Amino acid sequence: MASLAIETGHQEIHDLERNGHAEKAQWVLNAPEPPSLWQELTGSVRETVLPHARRFPTVKDKGSLSKTVISFLHAIFPIFCWCRNYKATNFKNDLLAGLTLASLCIPQSIGYATLAKLDPQYGLYTSVIPPLIYAVMGTSRDIAIGPVAVVSLLLSSMIPKLEDPEANPILYRNLVLTTTFFAGIFQAAFGLFRLGFLVDFLSHAAIVGFVAGAAIVIGLQQMKGLLGITHFTNKTDVISVMEAIWRAVHHSWNPHNFILGCSFLTFILITRFVGRRNRKLFWLPAIAPLISVVLSTLLVYLTRADKHGVMIIKHIKRGLNPSSVHQLQFNNPHIGEVAKIGLIVAVVALTEAIAVGRSFASIKGYHINGNQEMVAMGFMNILGSFTSCYVATGSFSRSAVNFSAGCETAMSNIVMAITVIISLELFTRLLYYTPIAILAAIILSALPGLVDLHEAYNIWKIDKLDFLACAGAFIGVLFASVEIGLLAAVTISFVKIIIISIRPGAEVLGRLPETDIFCDVDQYPMAAKNPQVLIIRVKSGLLCFANANFVKEKIMKLATEEEEGSKGKRTIQVVILDMSNLMNIDVSGITSLVELHKNLASSGMELAITNPKWQVIHKLRVANVVTKIGGRVFLTIGEAVDACLGAKMAAV
Repeated sequence: MASLAIETGHQEIHDLERNGHAEKAQWVLNAPEPPSLWQELTGSVRETVLPHARRFPTVKDKGSLSKTVISFLHAIFPIFCWCRNYKATNFKNDLLAGLTLASLCIPQSIGYATLAKLDPQYGLYTSVIPPLIYAVMGTSRDIAIGPVAVVSLLLSSMIPKLEDPEANPILYRNLVLTTTFFAGIFQAAFGLFRLGFLVDFLSHAAIVGFVAGAAIVIGLQQMKGLLGITHFTNKTDVISVMEAIWRAVHHSWNPHNFILGCSFLTFILITRFVGRRNRKLFWLPAIAPLISVVLSTLLVYLTRADKHGVMIIKHIKRGLNPSSVHQLQFNNPHIGEVAKIGLIVAVVALTEAIAVGRSFASIKGYHINGNQEMVAMGFMNILGSFTSCYVATGSFSRSAVNFSAGCETAMSNIVMAITVIISLELFTRLLYYTPIAILAAIILSALPGLVDLHEAYNIWKIDKLDFLACAGAFIGVLFASVEIGLLAAVTISFVKIIIISIRPGAEVLGRLPETDIFCDVDQYPMAAKNPQVLIIRVKSGLLCFANANFVKEKIMKLATEEEEGSKGKRTIQVVILDMSNLMNIDVSGITSLVELHKNLASSGMELAITNPKWQVIHKLRVANVVTKIGGRVFLTIGEAVDACLGAKMAAV
């Protein structure tokens, strides 16, 4: 009688546990229907078109209307947020940072304009309007806006294929301005329609390789100014550039240009070394380029070195940015190619700017709005194209100077722009005798920071496929062209995604001692496997046509290997598929699950499913898969193990 009572008690406990498991399983099976495709699309469009709608109160009276307008203005123009608490001490720091920034920006802007094959004043124009617009619309406090080396290289390498800058400089300039307009349109669209994910197709590894390759190409192209070469190749691959340098060295180079450029390049690099050793002298490397321009200009003027072969800038147009609305070439036969170049430049410029902004924001502990940054960059380039500016973005070297100078807000960009305006009005005549070799030296001095060997080594250590994208971009830019380098990087990144998607891994899980936690037995050797149950988790967020067959065969292979490892004895009774990683499933994935169930059943094993996500369980119910597998759907792996083994024991 006593043994019967104990047995009855155990049976009651077992029944209670089964009822508890069944109740929790019903939580999974009876979940409400997820949002339909139409609801998801309309919600996405609403969030895209009116992203700030939830913040705004319902307009019922004048007070709420004014709050709505103010909230909208704060969202579009962040300057209204930070200017309310702006103090004199903030302006003091921003004034110092802006003046320091201008001392570096003026010579660099002239140099980058020549790199883009434009007249020098266009670099200065680009340092006026875009920084002012960004200060009003941007969310970064530290980023310094203006022309940059990589974008200048992109323009000078791609647009000459449409129009020769030497044969027709006016049409070339107009195409550059039109490209700037398209780049701004694409950037603004990315931000307004929340398409920032498109920028992410250029991965961090690809950017590291691309920028390093571009830096070497830019450096080699500066040999034209450093050696005083009059005729140089328009190609950007390293072999063509080296051939042009080799021919020039044997015929038409001028040693005076080389000596002058190398002397001031050495001076700039020494000041940079001193500035890094002593943080209090941060201003020294910042003003070194301006000092170089002033001293070299005086030297050429006093010695009349231009009469002895030293190449000089000559005329720089005086005055503020002229309107360029009528110079945009929308009827040009190459308009499609110009738009394509604008898209490429937009993505590269955004990637660099957002990376720079986020790096300094993380140091100071504030957040930048990625979509608002894209909108700000887009509008500043659109309006810049109307005012004789070419593509502007955030410069890492100048942003570092801005940060080191103690900037507080984007007001430092406004101070820099005003300083450039004063220079355009008063000092352009003084730059007539500035040697081109100095501009080459200034650009060369900025290039070592673009070649990040340490980061490339880290990429190699962490992810070999990422390093392959990095190397592909580097080699493509160096030995083919800028476009080939970008295409190689994006292609390798896509191939990586495809490989991971179509051949996802699968891991066998075991229970950690004295816990209900199930982990990969290879990662956690102490995790114990149940000889009667095989628990598998697929390492993929999507079970679809591309990987469904592979996943099915992988699971069958694991089940077969476990059976063979048990020396011919059939021990595995249940295969539990942990779906906690799986975000969605398509018809091919559902079909593969049904086939997997049949294959396991023919081998004397059952299939159970745990923790399916909302969309997944909804589709499994609609396809009647839950019924086909005997309703074995559970909330957790532990419940699945207990329920399946309990059912087997009860059957016995």
